[in-house]
Amino acid sequence: MMSTAPENAGRADAAGPGTEPESAPSAGPADHSDLHDPAEPADLTPEELAEKWAAEGPPPAGPMANAAASLVVLALGVLGVIVAVGLGVGDVTNPDAGTWPLAVSVLICALALAQLVVGRHGGADGEKFTRYSAITFVGFLTLIGMVILVPLLGFEVPSLALCIIWMRFLGGESWRSALLYSVIVVAAFYAIFIAALGTSIPHLI
Repeated sequence: MMSTAPENAGRADAAGPGTEPESAPSAGPADHSDLHDPAEPADLTPEELAEKWAAEGPPPAGPMANAAASLVVLALGVLGVIVAVGLGVGDVTNPDAGTWPLAVSVLICALALAQLVVGRHGGADGEKFTRYSAITFVGFLTLIGMVILVPLLGFEVPSLALCIIWMRFLGGESWRSALLYSVIVVAAFYAIFIAALGTSIPHLI
């Protein structure tokens, strides 16, 4: 079998002195510009991104569904007002157990009435209920559980458990963030409503 080395040497000599032998092209940085998806959210303007989210979101609920939802919220607000008055309202200088529940319930009623009017005339921005809507229902049930447990266990433990459930399981936060923020939220509410305002909310400390 004959070697090809002399032939290769001859070709190099024929090329003349100072001529570099041919080499394979260097593999520079890969250019992936042709693989870039122009539809990525980073390349969209805010208006285009909003349209993209609207197209991918649930279909609109329609005025009748918005009106029904508003009536349900209104009924809950009225129920909250009744319960708050039964707990005792007090006054600004001496708030009672029902003071803040009454304020929140009145706000809920006002927002429900406003949504009832808006939903009748245009409410196309509302969304139909999907499987993700169950998260709201679970959150409501845990809130009811807190209301039941506060008179039995005090304010601190049920509030801490509620914050952890909402942040970790409903909000998808990490355990560290859920625990840290839950403690901060409960401490802030304790400082405002119990230490500063002296409300009669049941508490352990």
